[in-house]
Amino acid sequence: MANTVDDVVSGALRVLDAYGLEFSSMRRVAAELGVQPSALYHHVADKQTLLGLMAARIVADVHVDADLHATAHRLRAAMESVRDGAEVVATASAFRLGVSDLQAALAARSDPDVARTLFLYVVGHTQASQLHRQAAGLGIVDPDPDLDASFDRGLDIILR
Repeated sequence: MANTVDDVVSGALRVLDAYGLEFSSMRRVAAELGVQPSALYHHVADKQTLLGLMAARIVADVHVDADLHATAHRLRAAMESVRDGAEVVATASAFRLGVSDLQAALAARSDPDVARTLFLYVVGHTQASQLHRQAAGLGIVDPDPDLDASFDRGLDIILR
């Protein structure tokens, strides 16, 4: 049975969760799906396209509404649900791949500058938090019990 684009994205997210972004490669995704790497290129043009699709999947279920505080928490939770999820979303955003619908939805609920600032803050804080938690899990740094509270404090500053 042939794989679909959805299968490729699902496989890529499994690889991401297992190995992290640094060690996620087209070769590993192909191995996860039991195909040759060249078979992936029938579905995605390159790794950047795949990253955009992965980012879009990570944020796909984030409901954006007038409660931007709750929306920001939903976005954070979505990115935290996947190892290095925030890094994938940050990369896709930087290259304008796969997350523009979410950014547009935020802009529709607020000012475009507030929406962009909010998006960048949530992604950046989540990315730093994920990295810190991974380092703490390896014993490289002490856990930071203030990560969640500092997220809320920053969010309050932006939304005021």
